[in-house]
Amino acid sequence: MIAMEATAAPFSSVISSRKNLSSSPSSSIRVSSPNSLFLSRKNPGKFKYPRSLSVRASSSSDSVVTLLDYGAGNVRSIRNALRHLGFTIKDVQTPGDILNADRLIFPGVGAFAPAMDVLNKTGMAEALCTYIENDRPFLGICLGLQLLFESSEENGPVKGLGLIPGIVGRFDSSAGIRVPHIGWNALQVGKDSEILDDVGNRHVYFVHSYRAIPSNENKEWISSTCNYGESFISSIRRGNVHAVQFHPEKSGEVGLSVLNRFLNPNLPATQKPMEGKASKLAKRVIACLDVRSNDKGDLVVTKGDQYDVREQSNENEVRNLGKPVDLAGQYYKDGADEISFLNITGFRDFPLGDLPMIQVLRHTSKNVFVPLTVGGGIRDFTDASGRYYSSLEVAAEYFRSGADKISIGSDAVYAAEEFVKSGVKTGKSSLEQISRVYGNQAVVVSIDPRRVYVNHPDDVPYKVIRVTNPGPNGEEYAWYQCTVSGGREGRPIGAYELAKAVEELGAGEILLNCIDCDGQGKGFDIDLVKLISDSVGIPVIASSGAGTPGHFSEVFEKTNASAALAAGIFHRKEVPIQAVKEHLQEEDIEVRI
Repeated sequence: MIAMEATAAPFSSVISSRKNLSSSPSSSIRVSSPNSLFLSRKNPGKFKYPRSLSVRASSSSDSVVTLLDYGAGNVRSIRNALRHLGFTIKDVQTPGDILNADRLIFPGVGAFAPAMDVLNKTGMAEALCTYIENDRPFLGICLGLQLLFESSEENGPVKGLGLIPGIVGRFDSSAGIRVPHIGWNALQVGKDSEILDDVGNRHVYFVHSYRAIPSNENKEWISSTCNYGESFISSIRRGNVHAVQFHPEKSGEVGLSVLNRFLNPNLPATQKPMEGKASKLAKRVIACLDVRSNDKGDLVVTKGDQYDVREQSNENEVRNLGKPVDLAGQYYKDGADEISFLNITGFRDFPLGDLPMIQVLRHTSKNVFVPLTVGGGIRDFTDASGRYYSSLEVAAEYFRSGADKISIGSDAVYAAEEFVKSGVKTGKSSLEQISRVYGNQAVVVSIDPRRVYVNHPDDVPYKVIRVTNPGPNGEEYAWYQCTVSGGREGRPIGAYELAKAVEELGAGEILLNCIDCDGQGKGFDIDLVKLISDSVGIPVIASSGAGTPGHFSEVFEKTNASAALAAGIFHRKEVPIQAVKEHLQEEDIEVRI
């Protein structure tokens, strides 16, 4: 789900592309049994619910899954997961397709209000309610769970389907938590959860800003809860109806097991669930792949030394550390919690649909079931044929191709500078537009600062801190100047000012690099990471400088970073991802195993 923090744009393109949809579900309704449960939407949760209701799903022997994709965000990942499990997909085109489905998956993406708008205008809301009331096999994912409730406070109040009592509200950041809730967290699984039987004490992946709270009125629906500042509903189950707040298609092997149990309800119960020690939100270990074309035109993963990606040799060629799709697949197997691609070439001569990074995403997402982020070149551009593309179109194509998050760099710096000057949100920057449509947790801002030493805190009009290690002339203070164009151009704004501004403009996460530490292997810039992670209420990813497993534990112990990212040490096989996680476990830092 993409829970949005600003007014959502209407899904007019989705609605206009489906003019053939019936305005009412007049197609024949197939009722599974005369004892089917019945729920009144005037009185949510009030069932005529037979004690002996069968929980057996459809006996259909085919391998077809009906998917309700209404056109917003990344559903390629759920498609790939279903195909990986051996199923074929039938897309919903009319309300009748919902009513005639043997099993239906609703991977909710987008915001609550526009999603309900689409469902109501296309007649699919009534069809969904009828399908669920008749206890047909249903799995809602993320927003697909939230829409089942009475209403949401997201840009609202907005009425939901009204099937489950309760109001979906925003996480309370005053409780000391970072919002959005992004990362791998633990479940408290109840009895008869069925599709969660293989989860055990393992982490699953969440990304959302809104949640539903357990109550006496909805307790009979709840199959698991999760703790994040408070206990919230992480899954529901009643009869054949299931929904989860987390993303099984992004939760690795444990997530695939959830999907498999929904699709194959007659699987025997697991005697011993997957082993794990999940108890709370885990710190994330992220593998980053800098992707560019080399001098021969091949797409390669490279790594810079203070942003210089060329070998120090007579040939001065681009450093080649492997093929992006192959490396991403290996890091997934090695246990990376996320994969981040950074396009450092631009590829601006290509039509949007043919961009090499689009192909990388499409191929990677076929077999990698953890979150994928892509950055670099997320801005307005005109290709070689003269075709103009907005940053929103670029982001949309990346999402459709398998990206879960996009990372904005230089464009966010310019937007932040304007906002700091004027104090006005224009709504026109790529950051604001993409956040408004896809939600703030789908937008990462990448900050590339350089340390600038000063003699006194009043020397510059930016946030200055006392540094742990004095400068070359004994300076005790420094500020962090933001750069653009791959670190080549300094800008009149500090990392602190930029971080505060982009949070206001709609960023859901910050990727915090440091040019001074990049490629040095001497550890993260703890002063910088602490400054930024203490100053914002969104997750911060520490980047640049990792050389040993101890550098990861250091940044997690000394700062409020939610994740730490590395590239070169993984590419050169100097430090395996598993070694980092084993070390963090030894230091009593929660990680996903």
